[in-house]
Amino acid sequence: MKGADPLPPSPEMIGLYLADLASGSGLSPALAVSTIDRRLSGLAWNYAQRGFTLDRKNRHIATVLAGIKRKHGRPPVQKEAILAEDILAMVTTLPFDLRGLRDRAILLLGYAGGLRRSEIVSLDVHKDDTPDSGGWIEILEDGALLTLNAKTDWREVEIGRGSSEQTCPVLALEQWLHFARIDFGPVFVRTSRDGKKALEARLSDKHVARLIKTTVLKSGIRAELPEKDRLSLFSGHSLRAGLASSAEVDER
Repeated sequence: MKGADPLPPSPEMIGLYLADLASGSGLSPALAVSTIDRRLSGLAWNYAQRGFTLDRKNRHIATVLAGIKRKHGRPPVQKEAILAEDILAMVTTLPFDLRGLRDRAILLLGYAGGLRRSEIVSLDVHKDDTPDSGGWIEILEDGALLTLNAKTDWREVEIGRGSSEQTCPVLALEQWLHFARIDFGPVFVRTSRDGKKALEARLSDKHVARLIKTTVLKSGIRAELPEKDRLSLFSGHSLRAGLASSAEVDER
């Protein structure tokens, strides 16, 4: 701040500086709480490099910062769960080309199994197909068995067949593997630009997040909200949260 000795800073001066950042001055807009926190951390590091100590717990600093957070802080956005009726609406937005078959299998399998997006894309057709495998699948007469590499041990996830072909996760998986001609390696791979040919490269988990957001918008879920808010409400975690909120897909 102008007119003040830069070093060493007094706690009172730092408190005034933080308040100034939060309120904005002149052409400088008010800064977000997270940005102010980073500025304070930067100051502490800079002064430490010069042999000084900046005590964030000093009451002149801590009190001002707490007040800023109470007034300007925003709670983290709580991601919404995808429910049975939502997943049905989402899969109906997908085409029936190769890419659409893949994405339909991703959504239905991920929802029915309550899978993390990383678990979905790390699946292989067989055990030990690839070095980066996170698990494998077994398709049985009455459903599918997924063996997943958990943090401490392997875990199994059973997925039953649905009564409706349009929403059966196992049938969706079978159709994707059949038409993509996949019998080894990653289950979910990229497709060619025209969406007609399956490539060898494993999908990134970011694709699952993008897929959820895209189909949420197209299906009209929470249409009463602005698009930006709808996008922020749903993520890859929404598939897992949805399973906890709904025992099974409501097949119609």
